[in-house]
Amino acid sequence: MPYFDAASAAPLHPVARQALLAALDEGWADPARLYREGRRARLLLDAAREAAAEAVGCRPDELVFTSSGTTAVHAGIAGALSGRRRVGRHLALSAVEHSSVLHSAAAHEAAGGSFTEVPVDRTGAVDPAVYGGALRADTALACLQSANHEVGTEQPVAEVAARCADAGVPLLVDAAQSLGWGPVQEGWSLLTASAHKWGGPAGVGLLAVRKGVRFAAQGPAGERESGRAAGFENLPAIVAAAASLRAVRSEAAAESGRLRALVDRIRSVVAERVPDVEVVGDPVRRLPHLVTFSCLYVDGETLLHELDRREFSVSSGSSCTSSTLVPSHVLRAMGVLSEGNVRVSLPPGTAAADVDRFLEVLPGVVAEVRERLGAPVPAPLSPGPAASLVVDALGRRCPVPVIELAKVIGEVAVGATVTVLADDEAARLDIPAWCEMRGQEYVGEEPADRGSAHVVRRLS
Repeated sequence: MPYFDAASAAPLHPVARQALLAALDEGWADPARLYREGRRARLLLDAAREAAAEAVGCRPDELVFTSSGTTAVHAGIAGALSGRRRVGRHLALSAVEHSSVLHSAAAHEAAGGSFTEVPVDRTGAVDPAVYGGALRADTALACLQSANHEVGTEQPVAEVAARCADAGVPLLVDAAQSLGWGPVQEGWSLLTASAHKWGGPAGVGLLAVRKGVRFAAQGPAGERESGRAAGFENLPAIVAAAASLRAVRSEAAAESGRLRALVDRIRSVVAERVPDVEVVGDPVRRLPHLVTFSCLYVDGETLLHELDRREFSVSSGSSCTSSTLVPSHVLRAMGVLSEGNVRVSLPPGTAAADVDRFLEVLPGVVAEVRERLGAPVPAPLSPGPAASLVVDALGRRCPVPVIELAKVIGEVAVGATVTVLADDEAARLDIPAWCEMRGQEYVGEEPADRGSAHVVRRLS
């Protein structure tokens, strides 16, 4: 069964498995002890730290291992904010950061701090000048991911880092998605990553803090990992994480080129074979293994289930696949279509034949889901007689409000409006996205007795 969700968790690399098993036999003792078994464990830990530091591009004594990438993010943000509290309590971050960064920002605000979300363009990238404009005299820390976890767009880390340096603000880079593919651009002050993203075992994160960065670890003081990560080190997992990072880096040049070609094929073929689809993310400045697209008039949860039935494991940013019932904050910040969203992230070793079969299966699955939902069949529109119409889609989740809009747009005259009443959060994103795809005008959102009234003007 083809597994196309490496951005969530990559399959365990063979080198990681070998290193893990070996370390279970050799690295079980306490590396803080001076007897023989402890010294052996310390050697393994030091070697793992040196290997990870080399991949990150920092000194070994600047890097600590944590229990996860999320823990590394939380510890890094909290420690940097606390260390620079005399400067101020303002935090800057992009609007498409991983949820762990957003959660840290929310906790910081709840504790009396403030934060600014820097907007992104439709590809998901920040403008370095705009990011620089969000930095203030009281900004204690800035955060920017190296590459987006949902759409694959790479961020201009070096350019943003230069703006931060000019403002005297340290930059924390979340490199979880990109570290396995190569070093992060220069200029960062703190860096985090997660081993299960590059084929290491789950439960190992990295936190690197450059010398000279003011940092005050939060929580009860600990004796291990420079006091920045509490608890006994999971040494076998750490050894496996470092070994697999070195292995994937050695394979990255060849494998990234091969996977980039497969992703380019997905991007082009999906656009050709699937009607009413939006391929999102930067087509060039992106991770080599990841592509995301959204299908109009499609329920994302149903689409994922149908692909799973056909033995393809993919993920989605659609609201209907989330317990929160709101679209992905990444897609929302980009202003792109969220319904029927599919993220394909290929693990190393993916066979071209599996990608070809996916591209053969996908159009039929999308068509089947659309037919099941009663989506309109594309047809030329003729001017309708109605001056305006109101569509009541209250209590119905996307893509239904969009489908109902598409069914009646031909019944109003050019220049007339259709008002869609909807209380689904995704409608705020998907109705404007439909208008852009269809060449119609999204007039705006108005308050209604229940939910919102989304006004669309027919232009053609």
